[in-house]
Amino acid sequence: VRLVESGGGLVQPGGSLRLSCEASGFTFRNYRMSWYRQAPGQERELVAYITSTGDTTTYADSVKGRFTISRDNAKNTVYLQMNSLKPEDSAVYYCRAQTWPQAYWGQGTQVTVSS
Repeated sequence: VRLVESGGGLVQPGGSLRLSCEASGFTFRNYRMSWYRQAPGQERELVAYITSTGDTTTYADSVKGRFTISRDNAKNTVYLQMNSLKPEDSAVYYCRAQTWPQAYWGQGTQVTVSS
């Protein structure tokens, strides 16, 4: 099982990034997918999730209206489009795949928002 995040980097406040998480080793279309983030000294927090079919999405209040989660089951990939980025969005971003009782994590990708 592998979850490989990409797309992180350094961006100025107000900028955009698109994170990708490519999955392999399991039946991606059966799993709910989530993005989490963890800043230094803070707990890991849920940013957004999307159901297995992609028909329902949920967001943390702090990112509503700025971030969009989506998935392409044909490509085994989940995305996180991040717009209007703020310094407080800086963190390591992780993707997670879940279908009870199984859950898998990626290794994370660093996002830094700074001028």
